[in-house]
Amino acid sequence: MAAESKTLEHFQVVHQTRSRIRIVAPSLRKNAERTYIFGVLLRKHPAVKRVRMVPALGSVTVNYDPAAVPAAEFQDFLDTVLGNLGPSPAPTLASAVSRELNPKLPLHEFNVAVEGMTCVSCALLIEMLLRRDPRVASASVNFATETAQVLTAMSRDELYGTLRRLGYQPQPMDSVAQRRALLVREKARIGKAWQHCFWSLVFSVPTLLIGLFAPRSRLMGWVQLAVSAPVLLGSGREFFEKAWQLARRRSASTDTLVAAGVGSAYAYSFFSLATGRGGYYFEAAAGIISFVLMGRYLEEKARGQAHQAIRRLVELQPQAATVLRTEQAVNVAIDEVRIGDLMLVRPGERIPADGVVVQGLSAVDESMVTGESLPVIKEVGHKVTGGCINGNGALQVRVTAVGAETVLSGILRTLEQAQTSRLPIQLTVNRLSAYFIPAVMAVSGATFFGWMAAGAGFGTALTHAVTVLLVACPCALGLATPAAVMVGTGQAARRGIFIRNAESLETASGLTVMVFDKTGTLTEGKPWITDIANISDLDDAGLLRLAAAAESHSEHFIGKAILAHAGALGLAWPAPAEFRIEAGLGIGAVVEGHEVLIGNQRWLNRHKIKSGKKLDDKAQSFAAQGKTPVFVAVDGRSAAVLGIADRPREDAGLAIARLHRRGVRTLMVTGDVEPAAEHIAALVGIHRIEAGARPGRKLEIVRQLQARGERVGMIGDGINDAPALAAADVGLAVGSGTDIAKQSADLTLLTGDISKAAEAMELSGHTLRVIRQNLSWAFGYNLVAIPLAAFGKLHPMAASAAMAASSVSVVLNALRLQRE
Repeated sequence: MAAESKTLEHFQVVHQTRSRIRIVAPSLRKNAERTYIFGVLLRKHPAVKRVRMVPALGSVTVNYDPAAVPAAEFQDFLDTVLGNLGPSPAPTLASAVSRELNPKLPLHEFNVAVEGMTCVSCALLIEMLLRRDPRVASASVNFATETAQVLTAMSRDELYGTLRRLGYQPQPMDSVAQRRALLVREKARIGKAWQHCFWSLVFSVPTLLIGLFAPRSRLMGWVQLAVSAPVLLGSGREFFEKAWQLARRRSASTDTLVAAGVGSAYAYSFFSLATGRGGYYFEAAAGIISFVLMGRYLEEKARGQAHQAIRRLVELQPQAATVLRTEQAVNVAIDEVRIGDLMLVRPGERIPADGVVVQGLSAVDESMVTGESLPVIKEVGHKVTGGCINGNGALQVRVTAVGAETVLSGILRTLEQAQTSRLPIQLTVNRLSAYFIPAVMAVSGATFFGWMAAGAGFGTALTHAVTVLLVACPCALGLATPAAVMVGTGQAARRGIFIRNAESLETASGLTVMVFDKTGTLTEGKPWITDIANISDLDDAGLLRLAAAAESHSEHFIGKAILAHAGALGLAWPAPAEFRIEAGLGIGAVVEGHEVLIGNQRWLNRHKIKSGKKLDDKAQSFAAQGKTPVFVAVDGRSAAVLGIADRPREDAGLAIARLHRRGVRTLMVTGDVEPAAEHIAALVGIHRIEAGARPGRKLEIVRQLQARGERVGMIGDGINDAPALAAADVGLAVGSGTDIAKQSADLTLLTGDISKAAEAMELSGHTLRVIRQNLSWAFGYNLVAIPLAAFGKLHPMAASAAMAASSVSVVLNALRLQRE
């Protein structure tokens, strides 16, 4: 692109499409005030449609009108505005480090599975250490999903090496096959957690029984030492290894608390036994490890259940494919399938990868991907999606996408990004968690010296200090929000609602107004021509041939209706020249030397073409019947008006009624004429409409509603809806719509069922309720348990059991969303 030829002094481009750019500006990082000012300045530019800012990362995403300003010019504008803001004052260490990023180095975004994390503190530690690396622009690590999203100048191997040096094992998760391998490892990890738990119980129970019922003697002490040693040196060894690794980096986690507590109790007991002083805590040390391991096993198992949505999607892709090579059918692993390969899909088999049918006819069940219950006929030239089930016909499919580029991988990425994204409240919780463990260790030390100063013995003071270490639970705090988000987004995916970010999941429940597009959203989006009023010198077939040629490059539903009608009549049409489109008005093209215009009345008026009374009367008649009048002009003269009808979706009335019951007001904004809009609105139950609205007007309406304090949702499906979808508090794209609409939206209703909008709002409310419950429990537990432990009201084993139960309860509460 031309923009790349100019050196950008103040920011780095992370991602760019035709109408959106995401940048990282070091001078904005961790400076909310400067970022806000930058956003205000951007919004003054007439081409800017929407600005999203993440001050913590210095990240700014701008949606703009590429027709109003070229990409290179817009990048110059961004660079100039940042330059005018001047250098960032008093940089923090993190922002100073980020400035060391070489702007000439390309940035790569990696989604990585991270194995070996045992608590939320591990995730915070990895994130903090990655952000300190001058090559890393941003990093986000999620303990609940065990994934990391890193924007960095490092290569994949360098990033993986960094994670391994921190003591964790990175795994790729780009393709469906790689995700399947992760799920296999997750199952093995749960099995390993059970083994550790089981064998620790085998040795802890005898140690506990000896401590409770055997006579207190030095001989029994040596027996307890021998029986409990396998617990510490076997199942419990991982606590000490991880704590030592963290200590070398001057960091700490829950493993540090357990290792410090158990190690102190065991060391004191061994010293007392060796010197004959009495007072042994071997049963407490072994029991603590067993309780913590049992909690981690239950937590791993519960988190595995929370991954059900991803597991179901992964299982859609077959592990092998039949590929035709030199006219021989060869069975190969899915990872060996390449773009351009010819696959044979037999009746009843799942389609291994995305492709185009080159031979055969069959009905394909796409319900597992789209939610559509009826099979779809596929024949030569039709696209098919990997993971769908072939019907009773054999198909030969030319592969067009494999690995990370398939539709199924894209759906998985969308789901995972939503699960790993953070609500605003989670950022506050993470900041508190970062100080939690040092604070607990300080309280433990104060407890020890406080009891010693009060005249208690060394053993008593140590017991209470260890109890403080064991009862504290940062994991419950860290899991409270991501566990609920993970299950909530998974439930949404099962219902055919794909959420791009957790913030929209939080916002959806509070929407007060829902704005609807008409064609393709409230209606089926399958219009057909019912009437042709032709006043030109051409017959209907000749006129339709020109109209079809002009519309052949259009994605609009009206264009599709004209093409379908011409095709049904067996007409053939040439390729157009000089095709142009004006959103909200119409299209123009040159066909075989004729200038053809197709659109609404305003489109003809712009070209100073009079439609005439006869066509105007016909257009009004069509509109009164709920049909959309579409004018056709040839060589500067009005030629015809077409009547195009489109039925409301079967679920449209139900969707509007459900929203009204929730107290959400509805509004239809459409570019169609008012009589046709009123006809559809009356059928579905919408009482307020705005007709004749161009895309810019839709955006204005959304912003006007927001200025009045409304929280606005927008449901649309076309390119002309994209600005309004991006500007709304929550944008919902209909799954059958255009790619640009889906990219601009926060949620995608995959099946096109707009009643899912109310479901998304309900699920949002349920998820937020669970998050509030989890946070109340996590904060309340620590606020009550730590003082009780400090004042000697808890036994160490009871403390460790409570800590384990606290984490598990948060995940189990989140899993209740699966029943909503």
